Amino acid sequence: MSMRGPLAGAAAVAAYGLLSHGLMLHAPGAPWAAAVILGPIVLGLVGTALARRDVLSLAGCGAALALIAGALALGGAENVQRLYVLQYVGINVAMCTVFASTLRKGSTALITRLAAHVHRDFTPALQAYTRRLTALWAAYFVVMAVASVALFAWAPWSWWSLFANLVTPAAVVALFAGEQVFRHLRHPEFERASITDAWRAWHAHARQEHAAKAGRGPR
Repeated sequence: MSMRGPLAGAAAVAAYGLLSHGLMLHAPGAPWAAAVILGPIVLGLVGTALARRDVLSLAGCGAALALIAGALALGGAENVQRLYVLQYVGINVAMCTVFASTLRKGSTALITRLAAHVHRDFTPALQAYTRRLTALWAAYFVVMAVASVALFAWAPWSWWSLFANLVTPAAVVALFAGEQVFRHLRHPEFERASITDAWRAWHAHARQEHAAKAGRGPR
């Protein structure tokens, strides 16, 4: 697989972050700005829930839409800003739950599952490392959620917007790249895996999850 997919994804995230930051600063209370910012996220969640035939996720999307509609009906920049913060914290808490839920005793950690799609020589040391890495990502999402609430409470709105829209994706890239450098230096015995390999592993895992849920039928 070429780098086209990951690069296109990174470019889309960067463009979305810049657009969102500009709208949050210059149209903080405008309903149309909230629709532009939150619309792609809600549509993506709804599309995923429909594809997986996940009734609970669809119900959650409906609740989120009702919350968004309520905040926009109340109007005012502060209500819309709280909506943005709630959306940001909700996504990070959800991501933390996805990673942390696979760390239960007897479960296979999420990154361990992804790594199994990439590494032919899957050693016990690599399994232990990927389990710790899953815990690290779960902790990362908690830190970002807490930092978001703290910035909203005690810093100017422009700081929160900068953090949520531009610092956050940069932090994801930094953690991902830093982990790769650390792994190559600390564990040179591990088989090398590129960004493209990780992208392919994520899609393979998603296809497996979708096939498993489709086989069980709607919940």
